[in-house]
Amino acid sequence: MERTKDMKVVILAGGFGTRISEESHLKPKPMIEIGGKPILWHIMKEYSYYGYHDFIICAGYKQHVIKEWFANYYLYNSDITFDFTEGKKMMVHNNLGEPWRVTIVDTGLNTMTGGRIKRIQPYVRDETFMLTYGDGVSDVDINKLVEFHFQSGKIATMTAVNVGQQFGVLDIGKDGLINKFREKKDSDGDVINAGYMVLEPAIFDYISGDTEVFEKKPLETVAEEGQLMAYRHRGFWKCMDTQRDKQQLEDRIANGQAPWMAWEEKDE
Repeated sequence: MERTKDMKVVILAGGFGTRISEESHLKPKPMIEIGGKPILWHIMKEYSYYGYHDFIICAGYKQHVIKEWFANYYLYNSDITFDFTEGKKMMVHNNLGEPWRVTIVDTGLNTMTGGRIKRIQPYVRDETFMLTYGDGVSDVDINKLVEFHFQSGKIATMTAVNVGQQFGVLDIGKDGLINKFREKKDSDGDVINAGYMVLEPAIFDYISGDTEVFEKKPLETVAEEGQLMAYRHRGFWKCMDTQRDKQQLEDRIANGQAPWMAWEEKDE
């Protein structure tokens, strides 16, 4: 296993987003905007800040919206002059682009998370890669996360955070090894899977097909085999699951309290 800045970042962006249906009936959940940009853009800017620029987006529901947004990226983010007097010319002025390579894969409408990951295997091949969800932002140090993964020598590493929400629960040993990965119960604590994973290509062997939920049998099996590590993150993490979550993220941006937007500090 060798660390490289060419490592691909896979983002799950194909779900329906039914709990934020006020906007998701028009667009995929990762394309819902906070601070005037899709949350997907914010996630990509996080990784790009640490030097990771090669993205694979697992699209599904209304995947054309994602493709069209990237196809028109310059139109959305640059100053444009449309000259209708001389042959309908278009001039892009400040040409605000990103150092990104973006592969958008239609992974199916009803495909489960494991199935979506399995479908992008041809684009990853035999490389270590990163994986996260298209609806959560964090100030996790990506480079430290990657370093932790390679030091462990395990198949999978996920970021673990302390929040009281209804996500998959982690039973973590003192050495960071995840002993169990399972659904939350009322009696559980609050250490949960926040995404921001680093995975070896062997992970594909644990996924059977489109109906596989990645967070169930695949990760449960990897944990049982002693191959799943937790990178403990004690900083900021927020999942945009509801309209209330979206407003909280909007408020943070408006108040200058958006710790995931480290790239803005770099640009100052």
